[in-house]
Amino acid sequence: MANIITISRFPLLFIYLALLYFGGDTAQLWNVALILLIFNLDSLDGWVARKRGETSLLGSVLDIATDRTLEYVLWVVYAHLGLIPVLVPIIVLIRGTSVDAVRAIGMREGTSAFEQIQSPINRFLVRSRFMRAFYGTAKGVAAALLTLAYALSSNPSVTSKLIYQFALGFTWLSVFICILRGVPVLMEGIRSILSESAS
Repeated sequence: MANIITISRFPLLFIYLALLYFGGDTAQLWNVALILLIFNLDSLDGWVARKRGETSLLGSVLDIATDRTLEYVLWVVYAHLGLIPVLVPIIVLIRGTSVDAVRAIGMREGTSAFEQIQSPINRFLVRSRFMRAFYGTAKGVAAALLTLAYALSSNPSVTSKLIYQFALGFTWLSVFICILRGVPVLMEGIRSILSESAS
């Protein structure tokens, strides 16, 4: 069930993108609710997996792959629409591909991504529910505000400009948290790879 919820985010993403590029003013406003639904499904799939005892390596891989896909697509699209600087998707893509390359080594040995982190502070930054929820919320709010700012851009006002500034603020907060959560994975992963190579 949890994996079905995870995968359901893909068709919703395509609907969101179609409305973003081709929808009228009303559709753009509905898109705010749709992007919030997409982000909330990420929390729901984890909750369902824990409640139903469906946590697995496959579920972990699907969740990370879906999160990455959504994240990459959304940041690239927002940059393409001129809503955010192109530096945002560049940073997120570099961080994501680097972290996933390091994580792939542990996953090859059957260790899920979050189980690979050993240091207590790193565990808090990378795998704690608080930090994962904080990051997800920052991205979700950024996406919702960017969508709303885009919907209101045809009739600029003081309010729409303020919404856009908040959207940029949450965008850069998301980038900061993205880096903050990626550095420990890289540090521990590289250390582990070097120690294995030395032995």
